[in-house]
Amino acid sequence: MERREFLKISGAAAAGAVIGACAGGGSKAPSKPAAPVGDGMVMRENPVSGDKVSLLGFGCMRWPMVKQPDGSEIIDQEAVNQMVDYAIEHGVNYFDTSPAYLQGLSEKAAGEALSRHPRESYYIATKLSNFSDQTPEASLEMYKASFKELKTDYFDYYLLHSIGRGGVAAYRKRYVDNGMVDFLLKEKEAGRIRNLGFSFHGDQAAFEELIALHDSGEMHWDFVQIEMNYIDWRHADGVRNTNAEYLYNELDKREIPIVIMEPLLGGRLASVPEGVARQMKVREPDLSIASWAFRFCGTYPRVLCILSGMTSMEPLEDNIKTFTSFKPLTEEELFFLEQMAVQIKEYPLVNCTDCKYCMPCPFGIDIPGIFKHYNTAITEGTYAQSKEQEDYAKLRRQYLMSYDRAVPRLRQADHCVGCGICLPACPQSIEIPAELRKIDQYVERLREG
Repeated sequence: MERREFLKISGAAAAGAVIGACAGGGSKAPSKPAAPVGDGMVMRENPVSGDKVSLLGFGCMRWPMVKQPDGSEIIDQEAVNQMVDYAIEHGVNYFDTSPAYLQGLSEKAAGEALSRHPRESYYIATKLSNFSDQTPEASLEMYKASFKELKTDYFDYYLLHSIGRGGVAAYRKRYVDNGMVDFLLKEKEAGRIRNLGFSFHGDQAAFEELIALHDSGEMHWDFVQIEMNYIDWRHADGVRNTNAEYLYNELDKREIPIVIMEPLLGGRLASVPEGVARQMKVREPDLSIASWAFRFCGTYPRVLCILSGMTSMEPLEDNIKTFTSFKPLTEEELFFLEQMAVQIKEYPLVNCTDCKYCMPCPFGIDIPGIFKHYNTAITEGTYAQSKEQEDYAKLRRQYLMSYDRAVPRLRQADHCVGCGICLPACPQSIEIPAELRKIDQYVERLREG
């Protein structure tokens, strides 16, 4: 696509930002008292509710974990508390979680950290994640448990979790036939839900069916959460996910607020291939690679909030820097990112976002760990391709040694039995057993060498 044509149809406008502030405090003192915020964090107003929401939202799917003596992992609550305190201190007020995140541990950790601050200083978003049991009893129990775990008596933003695959038929099975939609609408009338929406994964036909419910008046969506980044803007596969450009424009036409998930594609756009990173650094030497992806999403004015699953203080501090000195992308920079997207798509990466929905594997395979190690080798230029490659022997040895360090032998790809239990859980619809076989065959070729 020529630059002129791209600029003509991109339709991107610089986002108008409202500067806001957020105070700290709480009945239980935070580990570090939250100070008043200056004129920093970009705020967006929700036209439906009037909420002033921080453009950077805290995704609670990747809380920091610590290993136990028996090898299991638990959430590092002290680290979570410190990160939440720092986020609120710097204007972040939107926290997104789910009963399904981190094998059921995320909501409790979020509740522990957030409840130490005044309830009016933050917005809670959580979900009805009834993937495995759609009965009225199980769905209602999950809904009620979220109040207890999050230590609240209302939800600011409540989502029907990950609908799209299977279209309206699957939506009706999970939420309508069991009476949950009627129940949630009554909860909204009672004030226990302030905004009701859904998160979407699926093809265009499924989205059209779901948005038709809104158009017909059968269901009013207060907001919608979509996967949006400069790869999926025009290069989604059309099966697992729909081009975000289409999703954005359809929601924008209806003036439905948009929350963004996977702005970094599970971290892949924070660590892009070397050649792409060099081009970004030439343009913005003082900004992080990740900042390009966040600025892309924030450039579009219908976006209410952009979620980032931050696992430590380092990305949190960098993201706050991006959003407190926010620079929307120019049309020329949007064209540049489209070029970068085309280049990145040429790399043989696994489309894993490290959400860990596929875990635990009943056979102990570290599915996201295997994919992450493989993708990192490709993006960092340490992927051993063929014997004709310069430094092939060194790269081969490096991959095998780092693989054994990153993933214990008993949890590596060669132990996958292809049972397929992980397949329905993957929001990206990755053919997980097939991808594991591909990586196992690659590893075996290296070992034979």
